[in-house]
Amino acid sequence: MSAVAHTHGNPMRRSLTVLQSVDRIDDHTNPYLIQLLRALPDQVQVRFFSMRRALFSRYDVLHVHWPEYLFRHRHPLGTLLKQFSAVLLLCKLAVTRTAVVRTLHNLEPHEDKGWRERTLLKWLDALTTRWIRLNVTTPLQAPATDTVLHGHYRDWYASKPKSAMVRGRLLHFGLIRPYKGVETLLETMPQIRSGGVSLRIVGSPASDDMRQLVLEAAERDPRISSLLQYVDDETLAQEVSAAELIVLPYRQMHNSGTLLLALSLGRPVLAPWNSATQAIADEVGGHWVQLYHDDFDAAAIDTALAAVRSASLSAAPDLSRREWAAAGEAHYRTYRAALGLPVEAA
Repeated sequence: MSAVAHTHGNPMRRSLTVLQSVDRIDDHTNPYLIQLLRALPDQVQVRFFSMRRALFSRYDVLHVHWPEYLFRHRHPLGTLLKQFSAVLLLCKLAVTRTAVVRTLHNLEPHEDKGWRERTLLKWLDALTTRWIRLNVTTPLQAPATDTVLHGHYRDWYASKPKSAMVRGRLLHFGLIRPYKGVETLLETMPQIRSGGVSLRIVGSPASDDMRQLVLEAAERDPRISSLLQYVDDETLAQEVSAAELIVLPYRQMHNSGTLLLALSLGRPVLAPWNSATQAIADEVGGHWVQLYHDDFDAAAIDTALAAVRSASLSAAPDLSRREWAAAGEAHYRTYRAALGLPVEAA
């Protein structure tokens, strides 16, 4: 049985068994997934992933999120075993013609782990029956793509205590990985002209090198502080609400839960311009999503801070297009379509 409670649905609709590519729900599970699973109607019977379950049990749909993690392990031997098991799974999916739904969280993995993983990803792509894109700028994929906007985090953090905003505080949060541009942000701090600016880095570093980079920068500049660990939702709500501006100088940004989390907590964001971030800025207003072009530098921060301070920001941006109830129903329709069932019956 599913470990996720459902509260929606019409009992006259057909039940579907959907194997999600996540193996369990715990304190470290991405809130996007938890909210999605809760929003699915009662007709969706959720199963959590194990390779044994994927190979030997029956299910209507396999729904894949971040597919690269199906093929990875922290040890090389473990990775090899997972990739061998994945070959068996892909063979099963092909022979049984099981419907595969794939959510395009990213256009491609953030790290290249070699030719075997690339080959498995291409094979999985070829077996995918239907795709879900989280924003309207993601290229459509064959044979069919549905658009279901990434849901907000307002309800998730509604009961969490918030902090008073600290003028001049910049915040970068989330898993600290090289593609997110933390190095550039740290190098930029000495050049910022706006007075009273401080930088807070919150999150777990992806490597010891990333950790050391932040700690050394904080030693050189007393305006930089950090909390370099996984933080719970209460701590994150306090850290985000205390910031005047969230700074995300990503070198790659397509779908960013971090950006939506900041907006859900009513904090403006500085992010790189691309078609995806421009679409969000158009949706909520450019005063909430400040975009820089070309390379990230101190001028981008100075300009964004000035714009935020001159704007009359409301308590929170309008995220009404991103309600989870609608997203849950849209996923049910996608599952039906992947199975060749009439979508209008949803």
